Amino acid sequence: MKKSAIIITLAAVILPAVLNGKTVRRTMSIIQSSVPETTELGVENMEFVYDYSYCVDTTGALSENMTSDRMLLQISPTGLSKFSSHKNLTVDSILPYLSTDQRAAAAMEGKLSNGEFMTIYKNYPEGKLTHTEKICTDWFKYEEDMPQFDWELTDSTVNVLGYDCHEAKCTFRGRDWTVYYTDEIPVMEGPWKFHGLPGLIMKATDKNGEYRFECVGINSKGVRPITIYNVPFNVTSRPKYYDTKHRYECNPYAYAEETAGIHVTVSDEAGNPVLDSYDPIDLLFDYIETDWKDKK
Repeated sequence: MKKSAIIITLAAVILPAVLNGKTVRRTMSIIQSSVPETTELGVENMEFVYDYSYCVDTTGALSENMTSDRMLLQISPTGLSKFSSHKNLTVDSILPYLSTDQRAAAAMEGKLSNGEFMTIYKNYPEGKLTHTEKICTDWFKYEEDMPQFDWELTDSTVNVLGYDCHEAKCTFRGRDWTVYYTDEIPVMEGPWKFHGLPGLIMKATDKNGEYRFECVGINSKGVRPITIYNVPFNVTSRPKYYDTKHRYECNPYAYAEETAGIHVTVSDEAGNPVLDSYDPIDLLFDYIETDWKDKK
């Protein structure tokens, strides 16, 4: 395998989280040079924008350790839905129109940075949930039966975007969730994998406040196509997907070298090599589904 060298300046591309002098999180952004071809699965008739935020260091204050992305929930009249990064859709829409020089300049300015690669399809195929995600340079996909939520309805209400929303609670794959849905939007849908309530789920938070979704925009007359990338997916299972994601996030540079032949040289602002860049780290957070370790 031919190896390519990437020299990365710590301040420019890599965003390390440091606690007591120890690196506790590393991120690596590989800017794509083109947009994969897509297959159209259907056409939405409404779409909802959500703020998705999650904690990346549970040892500190939540307010200081949250990261976020803006997500788009597309719903078709056939029951198909897609939950994906709005930022990635925007990057995909402009990238084909940029020249090589324009792409390089935009990348240096951070304008082509990707959002969440997690994409959730409900009822694709029918009766199934499909999760696709890019980890480093590879694409992964797993299918599962549409998950069942044992919702407990309560009398509590809140207002989200002017809609009266009712509270519901459940325990799902290791986390206790509180959500708020509105029967004024009569679709049994919601962000991420959530569904099954008599109205759209507008807000969801786990008990610890480590994962949060909140609707911030509505387009009731959407006409955007619902698509999936035509890429060589690595078909896997949910536990194996989480295991791969965990291996990558504990040691992203070693993972990139092992799986893609990419050697990353990391230097600090003074140009000195960061000697522990290839040392694995312990993640100070857990994934949105915490039961994956029990099912390996």
